[in-house]
Amino acid sequence: MQDLEQKIKSLPGEPGVYQFFDQNGKILYVGKAKDLKKRVSSYFQKKAFDSYKVKILVGKIAEIRHIVVSSESDALLLENNLIKKLQPRYNILLKDDKTFPWICIKKEPFPRVFLTRNVINDGSRYYGPYTSAATARTLLDLIRQLYSLRTCKYKLSQENIEAGKFKVCLEYHIENCMGPCEGLQDAESYNESIRQIHEILKGNLQEVVSFLNREMNMLSKAYRFEEAQKLKSKIEALQRFQTRSTIVNPSISNVDVFSIEDEDKYAIVNYLKITKGAVNQAHTVELKKRLNESTSEILTFAIMDIRQRVRSEARELILPMDLSEAIPWYKITVPQRGDRKKLLDLSQRNARMYKLEKRKKESEAPKIYPAQRILQKVKSDLRLEKVPEHIECFDNSNIQGSNPVAACVVFKKARPAKKEYRHFNIKTVTGPDDYASMEEVIYRRYSRLLKEELSLPQLVVIDGGKGQLNAAMKSIRKLGLQSRIALIGIAKRLEEIYFPGDPVPLYIDKNSESLKLIQQLRNEAHRFGIEFHRLKRSGDMTLSVLNSIPGVGESSIRKLFRKYKSIDALAIAPEDELANLLDRNKAKKIRAYFSNK
Repeated sequence: MQDLEQKIKSLPGEPGVYQFFDQNGKILYVGKAKDLKKRVSSYFQKKAFDSYKVKILVGKIAEIRHIVVSSESDALLLENNLIKKLQPRYNILLKDDKTFPWICIKKEPFPRVFLTRNVINDGSRYYGPYTSAATARTLLDLIRQLYSLRTCKYKLSQENIEAGKFKVCLEYHIENCMGPCEGLQDAESYNESIRQIHEILKGNLQEVVSFLNREMNMLSKAYRFEEAQKLKSKIEALQRFQTRSTIVNPSISNVDVFSIEDEDKYAIVNYLKITKGAVNQAHTVELKKRLNESTSEILTFAIMDIRQRVRSEARELILPMDLSEAIPWYKITVPQRGDRKKLLDLSQRNARMYKLEKRKKESEAPKIYPAQRILQKVKSDLRLEKVPEHIECFDNSNIQGSNPVAACVVFKKARPAKKEYRHFNIKTVTGPDDYASMEEVIYRRYSRLLKEELSLPQLVVIDGGKGQLNAAMKSIRKLGLQSRIALIGIAKRLEEIYFPGDPVPLYIDKNSESLKLIQQLRNEAHRFGIEFHRLKRSGDMTLSVLNSIPGVGESSIRKLFRKYKSIDALAIAPEDELANLLDRNKAKKIRAYFSNK
Protein backbone atom coordinates (compact mmCIF):
# COMPACT_ATOMS: atom_id res chain seq x y z
CA MET A 1 0.00 0.00 0.00
CA GLN A 2 2.90 2.34 0.74
CA ASP A 3 4.18 1.83 -2.80
CA LEU A 4 0.78 2.86 -4.16
CA GLU A 5 0.71 5.95 -1.94
CA GLN A 6 4.14 6.99 -3.19
CA LYS A 7 3.03 6.35 -6.77
CA ILE A 8 -0.10 8.51 -6.34
CA LYS A 9 1.93 11.34 -4.79
CA SER A 10 4.27 11.31 -7.78
CA LEU A 11 1.46 11.49 -10.37
CA PRO A 12 1.34 14.76 -12.37
CA GLY A 13 -1.67 17.09 -12.25
CA GLU A 14 -2.03 16.91 -16.04
CA PRO A 15 -4.44 15.26 -18.52
CA GLY A 16 -3.77 11.62 -19.22
CA VAL A 17 -4.80 7.99 -18.96
CA TYR A 18 -4.30 5.78 -15.89
CA GLN A 19 -4.24 1.98 -15.74
CA PHE A 20 -4.84 -0.25 -12.71
CA PHE A 21 -3.20 -3.71 -12.49
CA ASP A 22 -3.60 -6.55 -9.96
CA GLN A 23 -0.77 -8.40 -8.19
CA ASN A 24 -0.41 -10.77 -11.17
CA GLY A 25 0.10 -7.90 -13.59
CA LYS A 26 -3.35 -8.32 -15.15
CA ILE A 27 -5.09 -5.15 -16.34
CA LEU A 28 -8.13 -4.24 -14.22
CA TYR A 29 -9.24 -0.81 -15.40
CA VAL A 30 -8.36 2.00 -17.82
CA GLY A 31 -9.58 5.55 -17.17
CA LYS A 32 -9.03 9.09 -18.41
CA ALA A 33 -8.49 12.21 -16.31
CA LYS A 34 -8.24 15.97 -16.68
CA ASP A 35 -5.96 15.86 -13.63
CA LEU A 36 -4.30 12.47 -13.14
CA LYS A 37 -3.27 13.05 -9.51
CA LYS A 38 -6.73 14.17 -8.35
CA ARG A 39 -8.62 11.48 -10.23
CA VAL A 40 -6.48 8.51 -9.14
CA SER A 41 -6.20 9.65 -5.50
CA SER A 42 -10.02 9.97 -5.33
CA TYR A 43 -10.29 6.15 -5.54
CA PHE A 44 -8.28 5.75 -2.33
CA GLN A 45 -9.78 8.63 -0.33
CA LYS A 46 -13.37 7.35 -0.38
CA LYS A 47 -14.75 5.86 2.81
CA ALA A 48 -18.01 4.84 1.14
CA PHE A 49 -17.96 3.71 -2.47
CA ASP A 50 -20.67 4.30 -5.08
CA SER A 51 -20.95 0.57 -5.63
CA TYR A 52 -19.64 -2.68 -4.23
CA LYS A 53 -17.87 -3.37 -7.54
CA VAL A 54 -15.77 -0.20 -7.18
CA LYS A 55 -14.79 -1.28 -3.66
CA ILE A 56 -13.71 -4.69 -5.01
CA LEU A 57 -11.74 -3.02 -7.82
CA VAL A 58 -9.82 -0.75 -5.43
CA GLY A 59 -9.04 -3.74 -3.17
CA LYS A 60 -7.38 -5.54 -6.10
CA ILE A 61 -5.14 -2.67 -7.29
CA ALA A 62 -1.46 -3.54 -6.88
CA GLU A 63 0.11 -1.30 -9.53
CA ILE A 64 -0.73 2.00 -11.21
CA ARG A 65 0.62 3.17 -14.56
CA HIS A 66 -0.12 6.40 -16.37
CA ILE A 67 0.35 8.12 -19.72
CA VAL A 68 0.42 11.93 -19.94
CA VAL A 69 -1.17 13.55 -23.02
CA SER A 70 -1.50 17.12 -24.19
CA SER A 71 -5.26 17.54 -23.74
CA GLU A 72 -8.37 15.95 -22.26
CA SER A 73 -9.60 15.14 -25.76
CA ASP A 74 -6.40 13.18 -26.47
CA ALA A 75 -6.94 11.34 -23.17
CA LEU A 76 -10.44 10.33 -24.30
CA LEU A 77 -9.16 8.96 -27.61
CA LEU A 78 -6.30 7.08 -25.94
CA GLU A 79 -8.63 5.65 -23.27
CA ASN A 80 -11.00 4.39 -25.96
CA ASN A 81 -8.21 2.68 -27.90
CA LEU A 82 -6.69 1.06 -24.80
CA ILE A 83 -10.06 -0.29 -23.64
CA LYS A 84 -10.63 -1.93 -27.03
CA LYS A 85 -7.09 -3.29 -27.15
CA LEU A 86 -6.72 -4.52 -23.55
CA GLN A 87 -10.40 -5.22 -22.67
CA PRO A 88 -9.97 -4.64 -18.90
CA ARG A 89 -12.32 -6.55 -16.62
CA TYR A 90 -13.93 -3.48 -15.00
CA ASN A 91 -14.41 -1.29 -18.09
CA ILE A 92 -17.51 -0.98 -20.26
CA LEU A 93 -17.74 -3.97 -22.61
CA LEU A 94 -18.83 -3.24 -26.16
CA LYS A 95 -20.64 -6.39 -27.30
CA ASP A 96 -20.17 -5.64 -31.01
CA ASP A 97 -16.53 -5.69 -32.16
CA LYS A 98 -16.95 -6.84 -35.76
CA THR A 99 -15.22 -5.11 -38.66
CA PHE A 100 -17.46 -3.30 -41.13
CA PRO A 101 -17.43 -3.87 -44.90
CA TRP A 102 -16.26 -1.34 -47.51
CA ILE A 103 -16.92 -1.02 -51.23
CA CYS A 104 -13.60 -0.82 -53.03
CA ILE A 105 -12.95 0.67 -56.49
CA LYS A 106 -9.58 -0.85 -57.29
CA LYS A 107 -6.79 1.28 -58.70
CA GLU A 108 -6.03 -0.66 -61.91
CA PRO A 109 -6.85 -0.57 -65.63
CA PHE A 110 -10.60 -1.25 -66.00
CA PRO A 111 -11.17 -1.04 -62.21
CA ARG A 112 -13.10 -3.77 -60.38
CA VAL A 113 -15.76 -2.84 -57.81
CA PHE A 114 -16.16 -5.27 -54.91
CA LEU A 115 -16.93 -5.69 -51.20
CA THR A 116 -14.05 -6.03 -48.70
CA ARG A 117 -13.31 -5.80 -44.98
CA ASN A 118 -9.58 -5.11 -45.50
CA VAL A 119 -8.54 -1.59 -46.39
CA ILE A 120 -5.16 -1.54 -48.17
CA ASN A 121 -3.26 1.67 -48.79
CA ASP A 122 -2.62 1.03 -52.50
CA GLY A 123 -4.29 4.06 -54.09
CA SER A 124 -7.68 2.37 -54.46
CA ARG A 125 -10.85 4.25 -53.41
CA TYR A 126 -12.81 2.82 -50.47
CA TYR A 127 -16.37 3.83 -49.61
CA GLY A 128 -17.88 3.10 -46.24
CA PRO A 129 -17.55 1.44 -43.91
CA TYR A 130 -21.14 0.21 -44.06
CA THR A 131 -22.61 -0.71 -40.68
CA SER A 132 -24.89 -3.18 -42.44
CA ALA A 133 -23.37 -5.74 -44.79
CA ALA A 134 -26.83 -6.18 -46.34
CA THR A 135 -26.93 -2.48 -47.24
CA ALA A 136 -23.47 -2.70 -48.84
CA ARG A 137 -24.49 -5.76 -50.86
CA THR A 138 -27.72 -4.08 -51.96
CA LEU A 139 -25.75 -1.07 -53.17
CA LEU A 140 -23.27 -3.33 -54.95
CA ASP A 141 -26.14 -5.25 -56.59
CA LEU A 142 -27.59 -1.94 -57.80
CA ILE A 143 -24.22 -0.95 -59.32
CA ARG A 144 -23.92 -4.29 -61.12
CA GLN A 145 -27.50 -3.94 -62.34
CA LEU A 146 -26.71 -0.51 -63.77
CA TYR A 147 -23.22 -1.08 -65.15
CA SER A 148 -21.43 -3.92 -66.93
CA LEU A 149 -18.18 -4.35 -64.98
CA ARG A 150 -15.53 -7.03 -65.04
CA THR A 151 -15.09 -9.35 -62.02
CA CYS A 152 -11.95 -11.20 -63.19
CA LYS A 153 -8.51 -10.51 -61.70
CA TYR A 154 -6.66 -10.33 -65.02
CA LYS A 155 -3.97 -7.67 -65.38
CA LEU A 156 -5.65 -5.77 -68.23
CA SER A 157 -2.75 -3.64 -69.42
CA GLN A 158 -2.92 -2.39 -73.01
CA GLU A 159 0.05 -4.61 -73.91
CA ASN A 160 -1.62 -7.75 -72.53
CA ILE A 161 -4.90 -7.01 -74.31
CA GLU A 162 -3.17 -6.34 -77.66
CA ALA A 163 -1.13 -9.52 -77.24
CA GLY A 164 -4.39 -11.48 -76.95
CA LYS A 165 -3.49 -13.06 -73.64
CA PHE A 166 -7.10 -13.27 -72.41
CA LYS A 167 -10.41 -14.70 -73.58
CA VAL A 168 -13.92 -13.57 -72.66
CA CYS A 169 -15.65 -15.69 -70.02
CA LEU A 170 -19.25 -16.60 -69.17
CA GLU A 171 -19.85 -13.11 -67.69
CA TYR A 172 -19.48 -11.66 -71.20
CA HIS A 173 -21.89 -14.15 -72.74
CA ILE A 174 -24.61 -13.40 -70.15
CA GLU A 175 -24.03 -9.66 -70.73
CA ASN A 176 -22.66 -8.86 -67.25
CA CYS A 177 -19.36 -7.70 -68.79
CA MET A 178 -18.57 -6.05 -72.14
CA GLY A 179 -15.27 -7.90 -72.71
CA PRO A 180 -12.49 -5.34 -72.09
CA CYS A 181 -10.09 -8.31 -71.79
CA GLU A 182 -10.35 -8.82 -75.59
CA GLY A 183 -10.54 -5.10 -76.36
CA LEU A 184 -14.32 -5.24 -76.95
CA GLN A 185 -14.81 -2.23 -74.62
CA ASP A 186 -12.55 0.81 -74.58
CA ALA A 187 -11.15 2.36 -71.39
CA GLU A 188 -13.01 5.68 -71.95
CA SER A 189 -16.53 4.22 -71.80
CA TYR A 190 -15.57 1.89 -68.92
CA ASN A 191 -14.12 4.79 -66.92
CA GLU A 192 -17.29 6.85 -67.49
CA SER A 193 -19.20 4.07 -65.72
CA ILE A 194 -16.64 4.14 -62.90
CA ARG A 195 -17.05 7.93 -62.60
CA GLN A 196 -20.81 7.53 -62.16
CA ILE A 197 -20.26 4.78 -59.60
CA HIS A 198 -18.06 7.16 -57.60
CA GLU A 199 -20.94 9.67 -57.53
CA ILE A 200 -23.46 7.00 -56.46
CA LEU A 201 -21.22 5.87 -53.62
CA LYS A 202 -20.71 9.49 -52.53
CA GLY A 203 -24.49 9.80 -52.28
CA ASN A 204 -24.80 12.09 -55.33
CA LEU A 205 -27.55 10.04 -56.94
CA GLN A 206 -29.29 13.05 -58.45
CA GLU A 207 -26.22 14.01 -60.46
CA VAL A 208 -26.08 10.51 -61.96
CA VAL A 209 -29.83 10.58 -62.67
CA SER A 210 -29.48 13.96 -64.45
CA PHE A 211 -26.61 12.65 -66.59
CA LEU A 212 -28.55 9.51 -67.55
CA ASN A 213 -31.64 11.63 -68.38
CA ARG A 214 -29.60 13.76 -70.79
CA GLU A 215 -28.14 10.63 -72.42
CA MET A 216 -31.61 9.05 -72.69
CA ASN A 217 -33.06 12.15 -74.38
CA MET A 218 -30.19 12.27 -76.88
CA LEU A 219 -30.69 8.60 -77.79
CA SER A 220 -34.44 9.12 -78.08
CA LYS A 221 -33.98 12.07 -80.47
CA ALA A 222 -31.64 9.89 -82.54
CA TYR A 223 -34.39 7.22 -82.69
CA ARG A 224 -32.24 4.78 -80.74
CA PHE A 225 -35.22 3.76 -78.62
CA GLU A 226 -33.90 0.39 -77.44
CA GLU A 227 -30.78 1.97 -75.92
CA ALA A 228 -32.89 4.80 -74.48
CA GLN A 229 -35.17 2.25 -72.80
CA LYS A 230 -32.19 0.62 -71.10
CA LEU A 231 -31.14 3.99 -69.68
CA LYS A 232 -34.70 4.64 -68.52
CA SER A 233 -34.62 1.34 -66.58
CA LYS A 234 -31.39 2.42 -64.91
CA ILE A 235 -32.90 5.79 -63.93
CA GLU A 236 -35.94 4.08 -62.41
CA ALA A 237 -33.71 1.70 -60.42
CA LEU A 238 -31.72 4.64 -59.02
CA GLN A 239 -34.90 6.52 -58.11
CA ARG A 240 -36.31 3.46 -56.34
CA PHE A 241 -33.10 3.13 -54.35
CA GLN A 242 -33.19 6.84 -53.49
CA THR A 243 -36.74 6.65 -52.11
CA ARG A 244 -35.69 3.93 -49.66
CA SER A 245 -33.74 6.51 -47.65
CA THR A 246 -35.54 8.61 -45.05
CA ILE A 247 -35.41 12.18 -46.39
CA VAL A 248 -35.71 14.83 -43.67
CA ASN A 249 -34.15 18.04 -44.91
CA PRO A 250 -31.56 18.22 -47.73
CA SER A 251 -29.80 21.09 -45.95
CA ILE A 252 -28.86 18.79 -43.04
CA SER A 253 -25.75 17.09 -44.34
CA ASN A 254 -22.75 15.25 -42.89
CA VAL A 255 -24.24 14.90 -39.41
CA ASP A 256 -24.04 12.02 -36.89
CA VAL A 257 -27.02 11.24 -34.66
CA PHE A 258 -26.71 9.22 -31.43
CA SER A 259 -29.32 8.13 -28.89
CA ILE A 260 -29.22 5.85 -25.85
CA GLU A 261 -31.52 3.52 -23.91
CA ASP A 262 -29.96 3.04 -20.46
CA GLU A 263 -30.82 -0.06 -18.37
CA ASP A 264 -29.46 -1.43 -15.06
CA LYS A 265 -26.85 -3.82 -16.48
CA TYR A 266 -26.48 -2.66 -20.08
CA ALA A 267 -27.15 0.22 -22.46
CA ILE A 268 -28.27 0.37 -26.10
CA VAL A 269 -26.79 3.07 -28.37
CA ASN A 270 -28.14 3.82 -31.86
CA TYR A 271 -26.17 5.67 -34.56
CA LEU A 272 -27.49 7.32 -37.74
CA LYS A 273 -25.31 8.87 -40.43
CA ILE A 274 -27.05 11.71 -42.26
CA THR A 275 -25.90 12.74 -45.75
CA LYS A 276 -27.84 15.39 -47.67
CA GLY A 277 -30.84 15.05 -45.41
CA ALA A 278 -31.12 11.29 -45.83
CA VAL A 279 -30.27 8.46 -43.45
CA ASN A 280 -27.24 6.93 -45.11
CA GLN A 281 -26.27 4.41 -42.44
CA ALA A 282 -27.75 3.04 -39.20
CA HIS A 283 -26.13 0.93 -36.50
CA THR A 284 -27.10 -0.18 -32.98
CA VAL A 285 -24.70 -1.52 -30.34
CA GLU A 286 -25.11 -3.02 -26.89
CA LEU A 287 -22.73 -2.08 -24.07
CA LYS A 288 -22.41 -4.08 -20.86
CA LYS A 289 -21.90 -2.05 -17.68
CA ARG A 290 -19.12 -2.97 -15.29
CA LEU A 291 -18.97 -0.22 -12.60
CA ASN A 292 -22.43 1.39 -12.77
CA GLU A 293 -21.20 3.93 -15.33
CA SER A 294 -23.36 7.00 -15.92
CA THR A 295 -25.42 7.50 -19.08
CA SER A 296 -23.11 10.30 -20.23
CA GLU A 297 -19.98 8.13 -19.74
CA ILE A 298 -21.47 5.27 -21.75
CA LEU A 299 -22.68 7.53 -24.56
CA THR A 300 -19.30 9.29 -24.77
CA PHE A 301 -17.50 5.94 -25.02
CA ALA A 302 -19.92 4.70 -27.71
CA ILE A 303 -19.62 7.90 -29.77
CA MET A 304 -15.82 7.69 -29.82
CA ASP A 305 -15.82 3.99 -30.64
CA ILE A 306 -18.46 4.04 -33.39
CA ARG A 307 -17.11 7.16 -35.11
CA GLN A 308 -13.63 5.68 -35.15
CA ARG A 309 -14.85 2.39 -36.61
CA VAL A 310 -16.99 3.97 -39.34
CA ARG A 311 -14.32 6.68 -39.93
CA SER A 312 -16.86 9.44 -39.63
CA GLU A 313 -15.75 12.95 -40.54
CA ALA A 314 -18.97 14.68 -39.47
CA ARG A 315 -18.34 17.79 -37.36
CA GLU A 316 -21.87 18.04 -35.95
CA LEU A 317 -23.39 15.55 -33.52
CA ILE A 318 -27.10 15.44 -32.69
CA LEU A 319 -27.42 14.04 -29.16
CA PRO A 320 -30.07 13.60 -26.43
CA MET A 321 -27.81 15.38 -23.87
CA ASP A 322 -25.10 18.02 -23.87
CA LEU A 323 -21.64 16.42 -23.92
CA SER A 324 -19.75 19.58 -24.84
CA GLU A 325 -17.39 19.23 -21.88
CA ALA A 326 -16.59 15.60 -22.59
CA ILE A 327 -16.08 16.02 -26.38
CA PRO A 328 -15.57 19.77 -26.94
CA TRP A 329 -14.05 19.47 -30.43
CA TYR A 330 -17.45 18.71 -32.07
CA LYS A 331 -20.50 20.88 -32.55
CA ILE A 332 -23.07 19.35 -30.18
CA THR A 333 -26.77 19.90 -30.91
CA VAL A 334 -29.49 18.87 -28.44
CA PRO A 335 -32.59 19.69 -30.53
CA GLN A 336 -35.96 20.47 -28.95
CA ARG A 337 -37.96 20.80 -32.18
CA GLY A 338 -37.64 20.83 -35.96
CA ASP A 339 -36.01 18.44 -38.42
CA ARG A 340 -33.03 17.67 -36.18
CA LYS A 341 -35.43 16.65 -33.41
CA LYS A 342 -37.15 14.32 -35.91
CA LEU A 343 -33.79 12.66 -36.61
CA LEU A 344 -33.07 12.27 -32.89
CA ASP A 345 -36.54 10.77 -32.34
CA LEU A 346 -35.92 8.35 -35.22
CA SER A 347 -32.65 7.24 -33.63
CA GLN A 348 -34.34 6.90 -30.23
CA ARG A 349 -37.05 4.69 -31.76
CA ASN A 350 -34.37 2.46 -33.27
CA ALA A 351 -32.65 2.09 -29.88
CA ARG A 352 -35.97 1.39 -28.15
CA MET A 353 -36.96 -1.22 -30.75
CA TYR A 354 -33.60 -2.95 -30.30
CA LYS A 355 -34.13 -3.03 -26.53
CA LEU A 356 -37.66 -4.45 -26.86
CA GLU A 357 -36.43 -7.08 -29.33
CA LYS A 358 -33.65 -8.04 -26.92
CA ARG A 359 -36.16 -8.46 -24.07
CA LYS A 360 -38.44 -10.53 -26.28
CA LYS A 361 -35.58 -12.86 -27.29
CA GLU A 362 -34.51 -13.24 -23.67
CA SER A 363 -38.05 -14.07 -22.55
CA GLU A 364 -38.59 -16.58 -25.36
CA ALA A 365 -35.16 -18.20 -25.22
CA PRO A 366 -35.03 -21.42 -23.19
CA LYS A 367 -33.02 -20.99 -20.00
CA ILE A 368 -29.67 -22.76 -20.14
CA TYR A 369 -28.65 -23.95 -16.70
CA PRO A 370 -24.99 -24.56 -15.80
CA ALA A 371 -25.42 -28.34 -15.94
CA GLN A 372 -26.90 -28.13 -19.46
CA ARG A 373 -24.06 -25.91 -20.60
CA ILE A 374 -21.43 -28.29 -19.17
CA LEU A 375 -23.03 -31.37 -20.73
CA GLN A 376 -23.31 -29.63 -24.10
CA LYS A 377 -19.59 -28.87 -23.82
CA VAL A 378 -18.84 -32.54 -22.99
CA LYS A 379 -20.87 -33.61 -26.04
CA SER A 380 -18.94 -31.17 -28.23
CA ASP A 381 -15.45 -31.95 -26.87
CA LEU A 382 -15.91 -35.74 -26.99
CA ARG A 383 -17.81 -35.69 -30.33
CA LEU A 384 -20.73 -37.60 -28.82
CA GLU A 385 -23.99 -38.20 -30.65
CA LYS A 386 -26.13 -37.44 -27.58
CA VAL A 387 -25.91 -35.10 -24.60
CA PRO A 388 -24.60 -37.36 -21.76
CA GLU A 389 -27.19 -36.63 -19.06
CA HIS A 390 -26.41 -40.02 -17.44
CA ILE A 391 -22.68 -40.76 -16.94
CA GLU A 392 -21.07 -43.62 -15.02
CA CYS A 393 -17.43 -44.03 -13.98
CA PHE A 394 -15.55 -47.18 -12.85
CA ASP A 395 -12.43 -47.63 -10.75
CA ASN A 396 -10.64 -50.82 -9.55
CA SER A 397 -9.03 -50.99 -6.11
CA ASN A 398 -6.73 -53.65 -4.60
CA ILE A 399 -3.50 -53.92 -2.62
CA GLN A 400 -1.17 -56.55 -4.10
CA GLY A 401 -4.20 -58.54 -5.22
CA SER A 402 -5.85 -58.69 -1.80
CA ASN A 403 -9.49 -57.75 -1.42
CA PRO A 404 -9.98 -56.72 -5.08
CA VAL A 405 -13.02 -54.47 -5.40
CA ALA A 406 -14.44 -52.03 -7.91
CA ALA A 407 -16.58 -48.93 -7.62
CA CYS A 408 -19.17 -47.41 -9.95
CA VAL A 409 -20.33 -43.82 -9.43
CA VAL A 410 -23.31 -42.34 -11.24
CA PHE A 411 -23.83 -38.72 -12.30
CA LYS A 412 -27.23 -37.49 -13.51
CA LYS A 413 -27.33 -34.08 -15.21
CA ALA A 414 -23.71 -33.42 -14.14
CA ARG A 415 -24.52 -34.03 -10.44
CA PRO A 416 -23.68 -37.09 -8.27
CA ALA A 417 -26.61 -39.49 -7.84
CA LYS A 418 -25.19 -41.15 -4.68
CA LYS A 419 -28.11 -43.50 -4.15
CA GLU A 420 -27.14 -45.20 -7.42
CA TYR A 421 -23.45 -45.71 -6.55
CA ARG A 422 -22.45 -49.39 -6.52
CA HIS A 423 -19.62 -51.49 -5.03
CA PHE A 424 -18.42 -54.73 -6.59
CA ASN A 425 -16.49 -57.62 -5.07
CA ILE A 426 -14.38 -59.24 -7.78
CA LYS A 427 -15.55 -62.86 -8.06
CA THR A 428 -13.97 -64.50 -11.12
CA VAL A 429 -10.43 -63.05 -11.07
CA THR A 430 -7.55 -64.39 -9.01
CA GLY A 431 -4.64 -62.09 -8.20
CA PRO A 432 -3.99 -58.47 -9.19
CA ASP A 433 -5.41 -58.38 -12.75
CA ASP A 434 -6.98 -54.94 -13.30
CA TYR A 435 -7.93 -55.67 -16.91
CA ALA A 436 -9.84 -58.87 -16.15
CA SER A 437 -11.43 -57.23 -13.10
CA MET A 438 -12.65 -54.31 -15.24
CA GLU A 439 -14.04 -56.70 -17.86
CA GLU A 440 -15.98 -58.61 -15.15
CA VAL A 441 -17.40 -55.51 -13.47
CA ILE A 442 -18.56 -53.84 -16.70
CA TYR A 443 -20.27 -57.07 -17.80
CA ARG A 444 -22.02 -57.56 -14.45
CA ARG A 445 -23.16 -53.94 -14.28
CA TYR A 446 -24.73 -53.65 -17.71
CA SER A 447 -26.06 -57.19 -18.02
CA ARG A 448 -28.01 -56.43 -14.83
CA LEU A 449 -29.29 -53.09 -16.15
CA LEU A 450 -30.44 -54.84 -19.34
CA LYS A 451 -32.08 -57.66 -17.37
CA GLU A 452 -33.94 -55.24 -15.10
CA GLU A 453 -34.76 -52.95 -18.07
CA LEU A 454 -33.21 -49.92 -16.38
CA SER A 455 -31.89 -46.87 -18.24
CA LEU A 456 -28.38 -47.09 -19.67
CA PRO A 457 -25.82 -44.25 -19.43
CA GLN A 458 -24.95 -42.27 -22.53
CA LEU A 459 -21.29 -42.15 -21.45
CA VAL A 460 -19.08 -44.50 -19.41
CA VAL A 461 -15.71 -43.27 -18.09
CA ILE A 462 -13.00 -45.79 -17.22
CA ASP A 463 -10.32 -44.70 -14.75
CA GLY A 464 -7.27 -45.91 -16.63
CA GLY A 465 -5.55 -45.93 -19.98
CA LYS A 466 -5.85 -48.07 -23.09
CA GLY A 467 -5.58 -51.44 -21.26
CA GLN A 468 -8.55 -50.91 -18.93
CA LEU A 469 -10.52 -49.27 -21.73
CA ASN A 470 -10.04 -52.22 -24.09
CA ALA A 471 -11.02 -54.65 -21.32
CA ALA A 472 -14.21 -52.69 -20.67
CA MET A 473 -14.95 -52.57 -24.39
CA LYS A 474 -14.84 -56.40 -24.58
CA SER A 475 -17.80 -56.61 -22.21
CA ILE A 476 -19.66 -53.80 -23.97
CA ARG A 477 -19.32 -55.72 -27.26
CA LYS A 478 -20.40 -59.02 -25.65
CA LEU A 479 -23.59 -57.29 -24.53
CA GLY A 480 -24.07 -55.61 -27.94
CA LEU A 481 -24.08 -52.12 -26.41
CA GLN A 482 -21.33 -50.51 -28.50
CA SER A 483 -23.86 -48.41 -30.44
CA ARG A 484 -25.78 -47.37 -27.29
CA ILE A 485 -23.01 -46.44 -24.85
CA ALA A 486 -20.02 -44.18 -25.53
CA LEU A 487 -16.87 -45.34 -23.73
CA ILE A 488 -13.75 -43.35 -22.86
CA GLY A 489 -10.71 -43.85 -20.62
CA ILE A 490 -8.85 -41.14 -18.70
CA ALA A 491 -5.16 -41.71 -17.93
CA LYS A 492 -3.94 -40.01 -14.75
CA ARG A 493 -0.47 -38.76 -15.72
CA LEU A 494 -1.33 -36.25 -18.44
CA GLU A 495 -5.12 -36.46 -18.26
CA GLU A 496 -5.27 -38.00 -21.75
CA ILE A 497 -8.68 -39.09 -23.01
CA TYR A 498 -8.63 -42.41 -24.91
CA PHE A 499 -11.30 -43.79 -27.26
CA PRO A 500 -11.72 -47.49 -28.12
CA GLY A 501 -9.62 -48.48 -31.12
CA ASP A 502 -7.83 -45.13 -31.33
CA PRO A 503 -4.18 -45.14 -30.14
CA VAL A 504 -3.93 -41.33 -30.26
CA PRO A 505 -5.33 -39.67 -27.12
CA LEU A 506 -7.40 -36.50 -27.01
CA TYR A 507 -6.11 -33.62 -24.89
CA ILE A 508 -8.87 -31.36 -23.60
CA ASP A 509 -8.06 -27.83 -22.44
CA LYS A 510 -7.06 -28.03 -18.76
CA ASN A 511 -9.52 -25.22 -17.93
CA SER A 512 -12.39 -26.81 -19.84
CA GLU A 513 -15.58 -27.60 -17.94
CA SER A 514 -15.65 -30.94 -19.79
CA LEU A 515 -12.33 -32.09 -18.34
CA LYS A 516 -13.26 -30.82 -14.89
CA LEU A 517 -16.45 -32.91 -14.92
CA ILE A 518 -14.56 -36.02 -16.10
CA GLN A 519 -11.94 -35.45 -13.37
CA GLN A 520 -14.69 -35.08 -10.78
CA LEU A 521 -16.18 -38.41 -11.89
CA ARG A 522 -12.77 -40.12 -11.75
CA ASN A 523 -11.92 -38.69 -8.31
CA GLU A 524 -15.33 -39.61 -6.91
CA ALA A 525 -15.01 -43.20 -8.21
CA HIS A 526 -11.52 -43.44 -6.71
CA ARG A 527 -12.71 -42.11 -3.32
CA PHE A 528 -15.72 -44.44 -3.27
CA GLY A 529 -13.61 -47.45 -4.23
CA ILE A 530 -10.86 -46.78 -1.65
CA GLU A 531 -13.49 -46.30 1.05
CA PHE A 532 -15.03 -49.70 0.26
CA HIS A 533 -11.62 -51.36 0.10
CA ARG A 534 -10.69 -50.06 3.55
CA LEU A 535 -14.02 -51.23 4.93
CA LYS A 536 -13.56 -54.67 3.41
CA ARG A 537 -10.06 -55.06 4.86
CA SER A 538 -11.34 -53.94 8.24
CA GLY A 539 -14.26 -56.40 7.94
CA ASP A 540 -11.92 -59.30 7.16
CA MET A 541 -9.88 -58.50 10.25
CA THR A 542 -13.01 -58.20 12.37
CA LEU A 543 -14.31 -61.52 11.00
CA SER A 544 -11.08 -63.37 11.86
CA VAL A 545 -11.10 -62.04 15.45
CA LEU A 546 -14.78 -62.69 16.14
CA ASN A 547 -14.60 -66.27 14.82
CA SER A 548 -12.27 -67.05 17.71
CA ILE A 549 -14.86 -66.04 20.35
CA PRO A 550 -16.83 -69.13 21.53
CA GLY A 551 -20.60 -68.90 21.07
CA VAL A 552 -20.48 -66.03 18.49
CA GLY A 553 -21.76 -67.32 15.16
CA GLU A 554 -22.03 -65.89 11.64
CA SER A 555 -25.39 -64.23 12.24
CA SER A 556 -24.07 -62.39 15.29
CA ILE A 557 -20.86 -61.42 13.45
CA ARG A 558 -22.89 -59.84 10.59
CA LYS A 559 -24.88 -57.75 13.12
CA LEU A 560 -21.69 -56.62 14.84
CA PHE A 561 -20.02 -55.89 11.50
CA ARG A 562 -22.91 -53.68 10.40
CA LYS A 563 -22.83 -51.62 13.60
CA TYR A 564 -19.11 -51.52 14.40
CA LYS A 565 -17.00 -50.82 11.35
CA SER A 566 -13.66 -51.61 13.01
CA ILE A 567 -12.09 -53.80 15.73
CA ASP A 568 -11.16 -50.69 17.71
CA ALA A 569 -14.79 -49.54 17.83
CA LEU A 570 -15.98 -52.99 18.89
CA ALA A 571 -13.28 -53.35 21.56
CA ILE A 572 -14.59 -50.32 23.52
CA ALA A 573 -18.31 -50.99 23.00
CA PRO A 574 -20.26 -51.05 26.36
CA GLU A 575 -21.66 -54.42 27.48
CA ASP A 576 -25.24 -53.08 27.65
CA GLU A 577 -25.01 -51.86 24.06
CA LEU A 578 -23.75 -55.28 22.93
CA ALA A 579 -26.53 -57.01 24.91
CA ASN A 580 -29.19 -54.90 23.16
CA LEU A 581 -27.71 -55.87 19.80
CA LEU A 582 -27.22 -59.61 20.57
CA ASP A 583 -27.96 -60.98 24.07
CA ARG A 584 -26.45 -60.66 27.55
CA ASN A 585 -24.51 -63.97 27.41
CA LYS A 586 -22.78 -63.15 24.08
CA ALA A 587 -22.13 -59.59 25.25
CA LYS A 588 -20.30 -60.89 28.36
CA LYS A 589 -18.18 -63.27 26.24
CA ILE A 590 -17.20 -60.46 23.82
CA ARG A 591 -16.35 -58.06 26.69
CA ALA A 592 -14.35 -60.81 28.45
CA TYR A 593 -12.43 -61.55 25.23
CA PHE A 594 -11.36 -57.93 24.73
CA SER A 595 -10.66 -57.44 28.48
CA ASN A 596 -8.25 -60.37 28.44
CA LYS A 597 -6.59 -58.98 25.29
